[in-house]
Amino acid sequence: MDRWMMLEALRFFWNATRGHRFRPWQSPYLRWRFETYTGKRAQEVGLGDFWQLMCTERRQLLRFLGWVAEMKGYAAAPEKR
Repeated sequence: MDRWMMLEALRFFWNATRGHRFRPWQSPYLRWRFETYTGKRAQEVGLGDFWQLMCTERRQLLRFLGWVAEMKGYAAAPEKR
């Protein structure tokens, strides 16, 4: 993972875990994402589930973070008329 991708990953997790930074598996946003990705109920997500998903789906997560960065670039670009 290069430095740019690490920065984007940290930025995403910082924003996604607001209010739950020391317990990201309790973040409502990440629980919702977990539920839509795996089908497991958000209320049942625990630390073990969270880390297992992070380890097994690392490539998909990096791909998602790349997409987030790309969309952020489009949003930040001035409109051309």
